[in-house]
Amino acid sequence: MFRFDTEQKVVEVGGVKFGGQPGQYPTVVVPSIFQKGDRVFEGAKRKEGFNQEKATEIIKQAEKISAEAGVPVMADIVANTGKEFQSFLDFFVSVTDMPFCIDAWQMKPKLEGAAYCAEKGLLDRMFYNSLTVWEEDLATEIKEISDIGVKHVLLVAFDMADQMPTGRVSGTQKLLDAIDKAGASFESLFVDTSVMNGPATGLCSLANKLVKEKWGLPAGSAPSNGSYMWKAARDMWGFKGWAGSDAALEGLSACLYHDIIFSGPMAGSDRVIPAVAMANAYEATMVFGESKELPVDPGHPLYKCFPEFVEQLKGMM
Repeated sequence: MFRFDTEQKVVEVGGVKFGGQPGQYPTVVVPSIFQKGDRVFEGAKRKEGFNQEKATEIIKQAEKISAEAGVPVMADIVANTGKEFQSFLDFFVSVTDMPFCIDAWQMKPKLEGAAYCAEKGLLDRMFYNSLTVWEEDLATEIKEISDIGVKHVLLVAFDMADQMPTGRVSGTQKLLDAIDKAGASFESLFVDTSVMNGPATGLCSLANKLVKEKWGLPAGSAPSNGSYMWKAARDMWGFKGWAGSDAALEGLSACLYHDIIFSGPMAGSDRVIPAVAMANAYEATMVFGESKELPVDPGHPLYKCFPEFVEQLKGMM
């Protein structure tokens, strides 16, 4: 269940490793900051700036829980314009060494953000979010980021004609073919298999398994897209009930073929990261039960959070 015959690639962005065989490395959590409605804007319009003290507090809290739990974090920096990216990136790198991605709906600001990262010498700790199958001018985007020198690229794979896991595989193939046709080469590629809603994240887990079997690429999705769509949960059970469902979805995803998850607002890190830590420890124990192998990463949640249990497992080897 938890071993692939295909050689599994391990990606490293800004010192954070992910990918490989299930259970070897912890799932990387990628929470967003500066997204629409982020509490760092405090109800103000984006153009009026953001609360740097609040943003610093949110980032530092995520770092603290990450270190305690053994779950790596990267930030999904969301912006609407190149100017916003410059402002957000200047602030972000002044307060943390955390790796990050640049995320925008439109190609132009994404390219401007990537170019600014190149100018500031940040390409080692940045990944490009993302190349998509629905981009109308994909060839231009690939050429531009290749010329900029982008090293790490996320591929968002989906096929409207086939919304089963196989469609994510065909979508990945389209993007890989486009990169090959453009004559581009990147240091690392990983795949987002496109969440449609909460339970459909199960299709992403199966798609990730297929992607890893076929290419050995690290794979993941954005479970938070599904949980944040489920507004009825808040209406029925309030925030705590909804938060429980969100943590469950993040944890299930982390346990089932997700090397990376996009987890929603960074302010929710105190809910998501512990859920992922337990899920990763659970997965690593299942892997051990099948193979008698323990995680490769010495900072894995199984070691960080359950050291006495690890000693018991070692006695069973």
